[in-house]
Amino acid sequence: MLKVAVLVSGGGTNLAAILDAVKDGTITNARVEAVISNNPNAYALERAAKRGIAHACISPKSFESRERFNRALLDKLKELEPDLIVLAGFLVVIPPEVIAAFRNRIINIHPSLIPAFCGKGYYGLKVHEGVLSRGAKVTGATVHFVDEGTDTGPILLQKAVAVEETDTPETLQRRVMEQAEWKILPEAIHLIANGRVRIADGRAVVLPDGE
Repeated sequence: MLKVAVLVSGGGTNLAAILDAVKDGTITNARVEAVISNNPNAYALERAAKRGIAHACISPKSFESRERFNRALLDKLKELEPDLIVLAGFLVVIPPEVIAAFRNRIINIHPSLIPAFCGKGYYGLKVHEGVLSRGAKVTGATVHFVDEGTDTGPILLQKAVAVEETDTPETLQRRVMEQAEWKILPEAIHLIANGRVRIADGRAVVLPDGE
């Protein structure tokens, strides 16, 4: 059984999608052990509480330095001993120490088709504002492994979403979540939990069912 820790900063809609997928059997051989947020007011913490899932807030604002925050986050994750860390809208840079300790065991969901509209400065609505300002016809979401760069780790899954002429950043954000994020993030966890993902030559490879 894959032990999953979910890191989230806001409402936790992707967290809800994960929990629903575990409940209905879309995700097998995995369970969410803990939810961590950097935001004490994140509704994701309430979602976790309602489901009886261990949860904690570790905020950079609570520490004298970023180094102490980094150490606290690493210590908490080591205490939890997750097999997989899922960044589900976590708006904090993951410390290099955490990446090193959980190499190839951290995945992130990004609301665009990487390598488009990703990297420094592209988060939340800013991604969708960028898509619309460039007049892109297609966008989507990407699940990728986390390395020391920003949105540069091996891509695991992607799903495209059409951009409509009448879209606003808000309507596009919602459709990308509904049509892409809430589908491929649970799928990625399911694949990893069932041993169907490996990293080879810097790429994430999905193995056929049964291998």
